[in-house]
Amino acid sequence: MPNYVARGNLSVAAELADFVDNRLFDGTDITADRFWSGFDAAVHRLAPRNRDLLARREDMQAQIDQWLRDNGGSGIDAGSYAGFLSKIGYLVEEGADFSIDTVGVDPEIASIAGPQLVVPITNARYALNAANARFGSLYDAFYGTDAIPADGDAGTPGYDPVRGGKVIARVRAFLDETFPLAAGSWADLSALAISDGALRLRRGDEDDALADAGAFAGHAGDAQTPEMVVLRNNGLHIIISIDKTGAIGRDDAAGINDVIAESALSSIMDCEDSVATVDAEDKCLAYGNWLGLMRGTLQETFSKGGRTITRSLADDIAYTAADGSAAHLKSRALMLVRNVGHLMTNPAIRLSDGSDIPEGIMDAFMTVAAALADLQAGRNSTTGSVYIVKPKMHGPEEVAFASDIFAAVEEVLGLPANTIKMGIMDEERRTTVNLKECIRAVKSRIVFINTGFLDRTGDEIHTSMEAGPMIRKADMKGATWIAAYEDWNVDVGLACGLAGKAQIGKGMWAMPDRMADMLEQKIGHPMAGANCAWVPSPTAATLHALHYHKVDVAARQAELASRTPARREDILSIPVAIRPNWSEQDIREELRNNAQGILGYVVRWINQGVGCSKVPDIHDVGLMEDRATLRISSQHIANWLHHGVCDEATVMSVMQEMAAVVDRQNAGDDAYTPMAPDFESSVAFQAACDLVFRGKEQPSGYTEPVLHARRLEKKAQDVV
Repeated sequence: MPNYVARGNLSVAAELADFVDNRLFDGTDITADRFWSGFDAAVHRLAPRNRDLLARREDMQAQIDQWLRDNGGSGIDAGSYAGFLSKIGYLVEEGADFSIDTVGVDPEIASIAGPQLVVPITNARYALNAANARFGSLYDAFYGTDAIPADGDAGTPGYDPVRGGKVIARVRAFLDETFPLAAGSWADLSALAISDGALRLRRGDEDDALADAGAFAGHAGDAQTPEMVVLRNNGLHIIISIDKTGAIGRDDAAGINDVIAESALSSIMDCEDSVATVDAEDKCLAYGNWLGLMRGTLQETFSKGGRTITRSLADDIAYTAADGSAAHLKSRALMLVRNVGHLMTNPAIRLSDGSDIPEGIMDAFMTVAAALADLQAGRNSTTGSVYIVKPKMHGPEEVAFASDIFAAVEEVLGLPANTIKMGIMDEERRTTVNLKECIRAVKSRIVFINTGFLDRTGDEIHTSMEAGPMIRKADMKGATWIAAYEDWNVDVGLACGLAGKAQIGKGMWAMPDRMADMLEQKIGHPMAGANCAWVPSPTAATLHALHYHKVDVAARQAELASRTPARREDILSIPVAIRPNWSEQDIREELRNNAQGILGYVVRWINQGVGCSKVPDIHDVGLMEDRATLRISSQHIANWLHHGVCDEATVMSVMQEMAAVVDRQNAGDDAYTPMAPDFESSVAFQAACDLVFRGKEQPSGYTEPVLHARRLEKKAQDVV
């Protein structure tokens, strides 16, 4: 149990109190006493509203459950269902058209389209990697992944010149496509030079130039023998690195040693789904890392390849612009921070009535306070904004409440109104179907909306639990509601004036080892009108950036703005299986697949405090797993149990079978604690069972209550 100290009417874990008193406001004009006083009053004013909103969620869900039980037997009438949802306030009436009026938005969000990274803030190395992922080597990205097939050259020790030649040819083809020359090919260049503000190119004895002279942005080094040439397309930069003594450049006729792509324009430092922060110790780690990023002081030392490496935030890249002026490229992704939603509480602080603090309220105050240094220095945001992504909100009233929390933070910290900008994660059905009014509620703060298949499907299953057994998980992407949901998010965002002012985002590519597939498929996101989409690694960001050179997202959004909008009735269609004829083998296969993902993720979450993992699936393909994937898998099994598709004995048999498989897949991890065969004493296995067998009773189908309780249990065991 933590030691608590009094701060006004609050009882604060001593570790967190020390962090606030001695670190959080260092170098600012705010004292800890002033903060605690304002924070105390604000929390006690806001917490009752938080509880009321959660109670309203539960009341609505109970009414939906009863209506579906009463009306779902012979098929659901769409009109009657929509009328019922309107009657209980689940669907709200849409108001007049409007456009958002958010101001002070950095260009990485407002006007440039590109990849977005999401990383756990509790891992300093990952956080620094993401912050520094603004630029990445195309040579490295292609050489080190399956984006170029091996064709027999895999496994060659050291540098393989055959594979290297394929990489160089692929990158030169990209340059030819994106920055074509007037006459020849980038593959044939022998020299690059700058003359009269233009890029001059040589192919043997012949002169050449860019077909579009305006694509030349500048250079570094001597004009006749530049070290770096900067090109620009669709707002994104490409750096041609020239070094005739370099490992690659010495064998290149023009001395091109690397081609570096502007990659992760923005990154979300996550305090939510990809972390396991259940107490003051964990929250101090999260807040401390965010504080270090905002102050520019975060460092991490580690060993790699037999060397000790210290990583810190990258410096900006200086160059001479085409007009001769001094210029620089920002070398860090614009950093947003994701707070938790309204549901969870945390024992790091207790209120006057002894209850744990709503964690989202605590996150808002602590993460904005940590960003005060950046508001002064402008290292991250050059416009004086703090960007908070807010997940798991249900409908306009909860979005408005989040804005009220931010207003309270601004008041306590003495910040101008709307300094805090909000990203709405459109991943709960009540938010989706009321998205226009959700945006209206924060029209002066909003900078981001996104879709996310996994959480949205988990919410769909839980909300519609009583409608019947759900279709198999792999079939969900072909369901009527999902296509309408993805289009609706873009349609509403464009209608509310987000183009040129805010991000319209798409979800994660979940297979970090399958970059060839990503290159083929993820171009669908910018084509769908999304000016950002999530990727699982800096390398993936570098490769995904190529899609934004192919697609002018601003032009694409202008095209899409005139299409017939998606229909809300389609979003409300429920993906129940109509007269399913699944065999016992089909059912067991589905259960094994779900159980594999649940156990592979939960065992690391509970035993090691790892909130985001690359978990081998049932076919040993590594998939990125977080609480969103856990939510859909656990709710799916809970739904099938509820409707008798399977029974508890079968599910328990599958859980135990797959626990042994997960143990085997993790056999090489010295820190891993097996779940089998002593299932009763494995806290992780019991947590996974709670998520499945008690899944129907979990609020909105969320996994956090079970995970937090079981993680605290495991931490207590480890202390004894």
